[in-house]
This record gives sequence, C-alpha cells and structure tokens, in this order.
Amino acid sequence: MTQALEGLGFFVKMKNGLIQIYTGDGKGKTTAAVGLAVRARGHNLRVCYVYFHKDPERWGYGELKILKELGVDVFGFARKHPHLCKDVAPDKVRRECLNGLKFIKKLYQEEKYDIIILDEINISLRDGFLEEEEVLDILNSKPKSVELILTGRGASKKIIERADLVSEMKNIKHPYESGVESRKGIEH
Repeated sequence: MTQALEGLGFFVKMKNGLIQIYTGDGKGKTTAAVGLAVRARGHNLRVCYVYFHKDPERWGYGELKILKELGVDVFGFARKHPHLCKDVAPDKVRRECLNGLKFIKKLYQEEKYDIIILDEINISLRDGFLEEEEVLDILNSKPKSVELILTGRGASKKIIERADLVSEMKNIKHPYESGVESRKGIEH
C-alpha cells in the first residue's frame, strides 16, 4: 500500500537536500521561507521551523500560528535581541543561540524532517551571538537528505559560498521610511 501511495505523490522523501539562503536588506526573507514551508507541506514533506530573535508574545507573528496549523513543528531560541530589548544581556543571547545550535544537531540525529528552516540565524551571526565556524558546522553536518534554509540580513561571505542557492532581497522603498509602523498581518 505504501508503494502505491508514494506513486500517487502522498509521500515525498528528499534524496539530496540543498542549502538555501534568503538574505539582504529588503522585505521578504522570512516570507519566502514560510512560502517554501507551505509548499513543502502541500507535498507532505516534514518541516521544522526554528526561529531566532523573534518574540511571539510581544509581536504575535501570524506565520507561526499558521505553520503550526499546517503541521510544521516550530521552535524558538534567543527570542529577545538587545536592539529591541535593552534589558537582555548579550551573553544570555549567545547562550540561547548556542542552545539553538545544539537543538538543530539533535534534529539532525532524529532524522524526522525533510526541511529545516533557521529563520533569522544570519542575524545571530551578523550581530556576534554566533561565530561563523559554528554556523558552518551546522551547514557541514547537515544530513544529505535535509533541505536547510537560512534567513536573515547579513549572511557572511563564507556562509554564502557554502550554500547552493542564495537570494538577496534588496530594499528599494519601504513604508517604514516614511513613518509607517510595522503592521500586523503584513510585517509580523
């Protein structure tokens, strides 16, 4: 029965997962990753979404809610960032980011997922909470069958070189520049 279902496209198993990066100063990095997760779930791929530097209690990110409803497993690390929360210590953020890396390695060992999205991990690296070698280790230890997606501004040259696909979102014009605040359902 399983072979018959596979033939009909009910089960998809990644044979050779790639590394994708969505970076740049423009809007759309997380949106692209969420869109990929939705498409993957539509093909019954198993998706895990790990986010960094997002505080759902404060901002109520709509994508997290809908991803969970679609059967995506969602986990968060280093939810507060000193840029937005002045009371959080950088060494605490570093420890939480390192916990995120340990968690990702555990996910690799469990072999539960076809796609793992590391939303805003590039921010962790850009802002010094993770070292480049630590992130490269995550890329290099990725199981062959896992598609790995990294998002966030400021992807480093070495991370970009290691990736198979890199898309840069470029800001041309954004309403924030004319005083429009972040809008629920649009920016978060």
